[in-house]
Amino acid sequence: MDPEATSVYLDYYYATSPNSDGKETHSHIPYTSVFLPIFYTAVFLTGVLGNLILIGTLYFKRGSRRLIDIFIINLGVSDFIFLVTLPLWVDKEASLGLWRTGSFLCKGSSYMISVNMHCSVFLLTCMSVDRYLAIMCPAISRKFRRRDCAYGVCTCVWLVSCLLGLPTVLSRELTLIDGKPYCAEKRATSAKLTWALVALIFTFFVPLLSIVSCYCCITRKLCVHYQQSGKHNKKLRKSIKIIFIVVTAFVFSWLPFNTFKLLAIISGLQPKLHFSSALLQRGMEVSGPLAFANSCVNPVIYYVFDSYIRRAVVRCLCPCLKNYDFGSSTETSDSHLTKALSNLIHTEDFVRRRKRSVSL
Repeated sequence: MDPEATSVYLDYYYATSPNSDGKETHSHIPYTSVFLPIFYTAVFLTGVLGNLILIGTLYFKRGSRRLIDIFIINLGVSDFIFLVTLPLWVDKEASLGLWRTGSFLCKGSSYMISVNMHCSVFLLTCMSVDRYLAIMCPAISRKFRRRDCAYGVCTCVWLVSCLLGLPTVLSRELTLIDGKPYCAEKRATSAKLTWALVALIFTFFVPLLSIVSCYCCITRKLCVHYQQSGKHNKKLRKSIKIIFIVVTAFVFSWLPFNTFKLLAIISGLQPKLHFSSALLQRGMEVSGPLAFANSCVNPVIYYVFDSYIRRAVVRCLCPCLKNYDFGSSTETSDSHLTKALSNLIHTEDFVRRRKRSVSL
């Protein structure tokens, strides 16, 4: 696959763009022209509503705000910004790949999507590191786990994400082929493909490795706690559950899409490594909607598995339930996990010191 053909596959959003000979990259089948508009419409409606409720509930909540809520709010804002561009892509799929909303929205919506992709993975990485520090390094975490630090980190994440999205603006253009408009990438050079490969590795696969590593360490510590305590606490089991679900949802949504994207870039840089263009195209057709859906899944995960957020949302929507007992602790599984394992670390240190003093 030459670089020009590879440019079609750099993102799912361009999978239906025409290639150099003016023919479309694939025949328009009901999957793209019927199912995807319906699917994206459902994602748009549920995602916008869910993220607005989540952002409003946490932002305007009375009393002190948890540190992790700052990251959740920013993640919700990032998802919301992405979701407002979905109607444009619904129209694109419904019109058999044509882009009918002009050059400005072609570049602008692609830029917003790129910013969202980077911002989401960076925020999830920050949340993972925050939990790791709180549980595994409580002494260090007391110095850095402050609200002003969290606001500073989120600001840096937005700035870096906005800068990383600029190449999308420069490489995207509205192209007329046979008098029909398409939102497509410009010709991909070797330098551009090399930059795309480096950016993909450091903006997705490295953060993904960090996220998985942090949660593996946390889970391992939790298992040690189970073995030493000899009992299984329900709240700690719930902590493992929400960790597993959040990480699984992220990996399931983004890993397939970025894997096909990686194969497409490698195929363009190394022509000897032949990957079927049809396979790459079909892979992005299937994995692209999964990546899109991630923006509406996060609010559901937090509502279902975070009792603190669920309580706040219900009381925000139904003030009459302000004094109603929901039957669960106000602590979230995250906060309970942090306290439980931090106490475990202090207990282990205390036991080691006692044994050392007795031996002396």
